[in-house]
This record gives sequence, structure tokens and C-alpha cells, in this order.
Amino acid sequence: MKITNTHNIPDVFMRYAKLDKYSKGDSDISVTTLIDSPRIAKLRQIHEESLTKDISEMTFALLGTAVHGILEDTGPSAGEVYEERLYATIFNTKLSGAIDVQKFLPDGSVLIQDYKVCSVWSVLGDKPEWERQLNCYAWLVERSKQVPVGGLQIVAILRDWQRSKAQFQADYPPTNVVVVDVPLWDSARRLSYIEERVLAHQNLQENIWGDALPLCSDAERWAKPTQWAVMKKGRKSAVKLFDDAREAELFIKNSKDAGVLSVETRLGEFTRCENNYCGVAQYCSQHTGVDNEQSI
Repeated sequence: MKITNTHNIPDVFMRYAKLDKYSKGDSDISVTTLIDSPRIAKLRQIHEESLTKDISEMTFALLGTAVHGILEDTGPSAGEVYEERLYATIFNTKLSGAIDVQKFLPDGSVLIQDYKVCSVWSVLGDKPEWERQLNCYAWLVERSKQVPVGGLQIVAILRDWQRSKAQFQADYPPTNVVVVDVPLWDSARRLSYIEERVLAHQNLQENIWGDALPLCSDAERWAKPTQWAVMKKGRKSAVKLFDDAREAELFIKNSKDAGVLSVETRLGEFTRCENNYCGVAQYCSQHTGVDNEQSI
């Protein structure tokens, strides 16, 4: 992939991006790829040489890389392991995952922590991919080290945190670094999920039957449904949002402010596709509607 600099951002950012040390190690697939769409992984593989990304779109990712560099340079405390990549084989596929922090607890179990540089919205909303990623790490720890995992946590560094909001909003994070507990699945659920994902990626890579690329799910496309907003004259934000247009109309009909209310349609979208967060939207027939893919 080629990195561009169309906005003339200082060259030091470009040099740092080119120093990227990420590697999935001696494995067939990494956890981050495993939990993502097989379609996206294959399109990235097919179009690797023609893909471009501007450095302006990479700055927050570079911050995340810098945080991991701090962990590596600081060195772990007693009873901790930092930045260890673990491996395990399942269905003849070698899976790996780089775990930011493993803390060995007094009861002999391991607490897994993963550092994320992210927005406040990420910790206020639902992030199922965090749950999947860390439970895959839990499976790797138990499989490769034969020690139980006692907990999963995200250490979130909030890039857009505001002190003023923390002072007046009860549900707002109190600091710009927060620790979020992640649900730990039972061992059967972890194994079942990993088997399902490995087979999905394996099926696409081998493609014995010569099928076309499987489509991304709505979840993988970050689908946002169409909503109907009840708007009030002179006010910018919605009074109330509805998933059904008729409910929005009934709300206005029964409101004492009916004369100054109206309904605004907010069309849904596939956020990941529309903003090319996957990086391959221009090559994807599911997004463009142009069938320019060949069976593989």
C-alpha cells in the first residue's frame, strides 16, 4: 500500500508511518483479521499493490502505535508481560495475537488488557469487536500457556475527552484514560466462535468451489438504519428520533407543540463503506453496485 501526503502534513509523520513494525508473525492469520470480514481481507490481499492511504487518515492509528511503543520501552512490572505474540493452530490454520498486557493475578489466572486510542463515543457506546478480540486473546492464552484467564479489560485513551463535559454529564468518562471491563465468554463459546471464523476465512482463501466473494454483513458494514427525526422550529437537534415514520407523525399529532414540529427523514447508510474505512470500497461490488470481481 502506498502512503500519500496530499495535505502537506510534516514529513515526520510519513517517516513514522513507514517505520511500522506490525507483523502477524509466523502465522496464517491474526486475531484482528480473524474477527473482521473475510471479504475485506481478500479484497485487500488482491489489491494490495494499488491501494493508497493518505497520512492524514492515519494520525490516530499512529498515536495507537506510539502507545504500544511506550509499553515496549518501559518494560513490564513484576508479574506482567507486555506485547507478547501468542500462537495456536486450529483446523490447520495458525492463529496469532499480540497481547498488550498480561497480568498474573494472585489466584494464578491472567488478566488481559488491551490499549486503545479512541473517541469518548467508543466507551459510551457498544463495541462488540472489542469483546470478540479479547476473547480470542483469552483462548490463545489458555491454549498456549495452559493458564486460566480471569478477566478482560480495555484501557481506553480518549483522544477527544473534554473536562467541561466530565464535570456536568453524569455518564461522561471522568478522566481521559478509563479502564473498561469486557465480558469474558466461557471456553465453549470462545472455541465455537474461533472455529466459525477460521472456517469462514479458510473457505474464502481456498475457495475450492470457485464461488464469488461472500458479502459483508450489515454489522461488518457498520449499518446505520434510516430514522425519522421530529424537529422543532428554531432548534437544531431533534426533539425525538423514531425508527418508524408513522410513529413520528403520531408524536407530532399528540403534541401541544404540533404547530412548530415537523418530520425530517435521516436516511440510513453503511458508514464503513461510505467513508471507505475498510480501505477497499472502490473495488467492492457490494458497495459500488458494479460487478467487477472475479471468482477466486
